[in-house]
Amino acid sequence: MPRISVLMGIYNCASTLPEALDSLYAQTFQDFKIILCEDGSTDNTYEVARTYADQHDNIVLVRNEKNMGLNHTLNRCLEYADTEYCARMDGDDVSLPTRFEKEVKFLDEHPEYAIVSCPMIYFDEKGEFGRGKGGYEPTKMVFMKGTPFCHAPCMVRREAYMKVGGYTESKKLLRVEDYHLWMKMFAEGYRGYNLDECLYAMRDDRNAAGRRKWIGRKNSAYAIRLACKTLKLPFYAYFYSFIPIIKYFIPKPIYMLMHKRRFKNKD
Repeated sequence: MPRISVLMGIYNCASTLPEALDSLYAQTFQDFKIILCEDGSTDNTYEVARTYADQHDNIVLVRNEKNMGLNHTLNRCLEYADTEYCARMDGDDVSLPTRFEKEVKFLDEHPEYAIVSCPMIYFDEKGEFGRGKGGYEPTKMVFMKGTPFCHAPCMVRREAYMKVGGYTESKKLLRVEDYHLWMKMFAEGYRGYNLDECLYAMRDDRNAAGRRKWIGRKNSAYAIRLACKTLKLPFYAYFYSFIPIIKYFIPKPIYMLMHKRRFKNKD
């Protein structure tokens, strides 16, 4: 049995899915299986995935009858995950070759942690424009300002997923299913760590910016308030729930400019 189940909810990513899957088959650690759940795409994402599944015997391919959202789609992937570790991957991103090797090594050597992730490289049609920062263990106070872990490059002990019942399937948590997942794991006493090396490249172009809808901002505000209550954060933490709403009204071109400048200011 492989050690890793790679959970991939795929939707309208036919043009980028080959690069994403090829990056997995270029990993220095190859003891994994890939679970693809196609979520009612309007392009030929399923056909591209089917081609790969026919060529590789470590791919499990399932399909939703209609678009159900990422939380439901990843739970369907979890139904087929019977390995020690579960890793995430998105259909429009790239895993660097040593990602699995280094994440597995960390979890093997640090049984006190259930979650490991890493900072990401951000790129668009013009190339790389920024890198995140890592090298720390998040505390519950991080939930005031955002997610404690990047979701797409994470690796998690399967037992932690099972303990919290996977992703919560609620319309109020669409686009923030990862934030809520970490909240549930923190509430159960699980700990995680962010490696200091970028092992994952996230496509963050104009199309990605266009997917930032009102429902995502509204749900972010709801999730922050829920985390404040569940994790018993200080009263002032509730004020951070207004920030996603404010960001929604920033025009997309200005948002992208601010987003990229934020990384430049870190250098």
